[in-house]
Amino acid sequence: MQQYQNWPDGFRTRTLPVIRGEFQVSTDPEIVLSTVLGSCVSVCLYDPTCKIGGMNHYLLADAAEGEAANLKYGANAMELLINRLLRQGASRTHMQAKVFGGSRMSGRFADIGPRNAAFALRFLAAEDFPVLAQDLGGSEARRVNFHPVTGKARVVHIAGTVEPAIAAPPPPKPEARRPASGGVTLF
Repeated sequence: MQQYQNWPDGFRTRTLPVIRGEFQVSTDPEIVLSTVLGSCVSVCLYDPTCKIGGMNHYLLADAAEGEAANLKYGANAMELLINRLLRQGASRTHMQAKVFGGSRMSGRFADIGPRNAAFALRFLAAEDFPVLAQDLGGSEARRVNFHPVTGKARVVHIAGTVEPAIAAPPPPKPEARRPASGGVTLF
């Protein structure tokens, strides 16, 4: 579903969502790629010379054995995004990155977000892509809008999205007992 929005610069755009485990690439100046991130990470790559860019959204840094080809894993999501950009005319030497996400969203899986963020930064450094901006970590979800032709990004933090740590379950309620008179039992 595409939605129109106006950016502060005055240009009108259509929003193209990038959901978990996907990526999108565009050369259309009216397209803005958009996603919502918690512990997931989104890497936005663009070539300012060719005016092409893309965004991925991966769930986990490392793949389980036999699942490396799944887009939900960082390495595959990165390779597919880079290869699509190159096929559509981007130059590896001009590509620049912006990285978002990696929050600690749950007490149960507190290390997933930081591991996703660390993976993205390591991968980009190993591939010699400069990271021009990043908004990583924290404990809130964020909405990211990325204009792939210009490389401009906008991030909105979504307050109150952290899931509390799991507490011990409450003790069971005592069993209801019927009064001898046969009336209603109140808890």
